[in-house]
Amino acid sequence: MLVVICESVAMPCCHDSCCPSSTPPSTNHDGRRWHRALWIALIVNGGFFLTEIVAGVMAGSASLQADALDFFGDTANYAISLTVTGIALTWRSRAALLKGATMIAFALWVLGNTLWHAWSGTLPHADTMGLIGALALLANGGVALMLYRFRSGDANMRSVWICSRNDAIGNLAVLLAALGVFGTGTGWPDIIVAFIMGGLGLHGGTQIVRHAIAETTNAGTELAA
Repeated sequence: MLVVICESVAMPCCHDSCCPSSTPPSTNHDGRRWHRALWIALIVNGGFFLTEIVAGVMAGSASLQADALDFFGDTANYAISLTVTGIALTWRSRAALLKGATMIAFALWVLGNTLWHAWSGTLPHADTMGLIGALALLANGGVALMLYRFRSGDANMRSVWICSRNDAIGNLAVLLAALGVFGTGTGWPDIIVAFIMGGLGLHGGTQIVRHAIAETTNAGTELAA
């Protein structure tokens, strides 16, 4: 769930497409391809949410459940993005703001759930974690590649790309947690990965909210002028 909106946070982003005032994505991308890509992403994420939430509970894995809730949040986010495609920039930015707030809420849930697993001393099933994590990584890797071309659009498009990229990173982290649980015979690798995913979720949601607010403010200033 690592998030980097611009290539370097030390440099201003207003010289490239990271800037909120960038050229509207409708002039750079085929709307039909964007719409189709969102539908594919929504179906993949919805399916893996159901898969991972069931597998996470059965395996007693906090990191799988963290990844499942991330899938759920992204499914809702893609549905919102489909709704706002083609409408005014201000509304797309507000949708991105809602998506960022959703990411923050889910990240807080993940952190609370992880604390409970740490306190109860749950030992997850490493084999289930590894299998589901590998399948999810393949699915999310494909979705992230499909959405790569939209990474430099408006806040709404950027947030969709960020969600897909972060999911693939989260799946890789689940695989590492599974290896750690298998190698150590304890649940701490699972707990550590879940905590990291929760923390990065907070960071990612905050960045999406920040850019969406900047875009909304910029659009309002242009309308007033």
